[in-house]
Amino acid sequence: MTTVADPIIGSWYKDLESKLKFKVIAIDEKDDAIEIQYLNGDIGEYDNDTWYGSSFDCIEAPEDWTIAFDGIETDDLGYSDTDEHKPNIEDVDIENYLD
Repeated sequence: MTTVADPIIGSWYKDLESKLKFKVIAIDEKDDAIEIQYLNGDIGEYDNDTWYGSSFDCIEAPEDWTIAFDGIETDDLGYSDTDEHKPNIEDVDIENYLD
């Protein structure tokens, strides 16, 4: 079975043969390199021929994907999860959006 999923930076994949999960972290078309980070934090790399000849499947981000980043505060992961999804209009300053 060969991979039909294109590599997309930030997307998660699972090697159906080894059962390893990884995230694509960089794609360098000039050097024909697809850089990945495994769930345990290790870094790897594939070229296009190897990628498309492998048995990778696109998956949802694993619940425990931050395990490789032990010691990093949740705030440092680049997102926050709050219950309030709309900005409070009193906190919005229109001057910040004008040229």
